[in-house]
Amino acid sequence: MGIFKKIINDFKIKVKNLKKEIGALSLACKRRDVPWYTKLVVVLVVGYALSPIDLIPDFIPVLGYLDDLILVPIGVVFAIRLIPKDIMNECREQSEDIFKEGKPRNWVAGGIIIFICIGIFTYVITRFL
Repeated sequence: MGIFKKIINDFKIKVKNLKKEIGALSLACKRRDVPWYTKLVVVLVVGYALSPIDLIPDFIPVLGYLDDLILVPIGVVFAIRLIPKDIMNECREQSEDIFKEGKPRNWVAGGIIIFICIGIFTYVITRFL
């Protein structure tokens, strides 16, 4: 049972770090010294991470959580690599307490994610039916 607890604790630490990185990304997106194309990537990644809408719904066994376990971390890593290290480090320091009061809400990013999902759904329906 000890190894199972260690795996769970390691997973909790990784999730906490991922939340901190998402908070830092949202702060970096508000800065003027971050290029517009980086901001676009960050808005999409943070919007998807915080959005209740997924590409693959969570009620589908295994695949439902696969996008959360794979797509979000890959997107976060990609967005972090686009931001200069000094800016990202400053934003990490500022993001320590960003999730203490629950998830931050960004209606613009949520709207973009919903728009993308509707577009994909419409394409699939018109293409294959």
